[in-house]
Amino acid sequence: VQLQASGGGLVQAGGSLRLSCAASERTANNYNMAWFRQAPGKERDFVAAIRRTGGYTYYQDSVKTRFTISRDNAKNTVILQMNSLKPEDTAVYYCAAGTSVLSHIRVPSAYKYWGQGTQVTVSS
Repeated sequence: VQLQASGGGLVQAGGSLRLSCAASERTANNYNMAWFRQAPGKERDFVAAIRRTGGYTYYQDSVKTRFTISRDNAKNTVILQMNSLKPEDTAVYYCAAGTSVLSHIRVPSAYKYWGQGTQVTVSS
């Protein structure tokens, strides 16, 4: 599956952004979908994921009250709505698709397909 991430940009602290990840094929019931982020000089970190069935969602603790991951099945798209953004959210955000077991849903190596990344910059 091919993934195309979009929606990044520059925003002031406290603002919002909506990231989209468009897939080349149906992901509902087929793939767990996730967002990861990578800041300069740091490892790629888990942000949020949605399971391929049931719509269960998982979040990094630092974002779970501010970010929401969802699917638009009609468009084969996964959305990351980011509110109350902070400067520490600044990073390149990547969407990913995989079929891993639940215990690995937060692990980058468990995802086979990756989008190209979209830059999110939050100014203070």
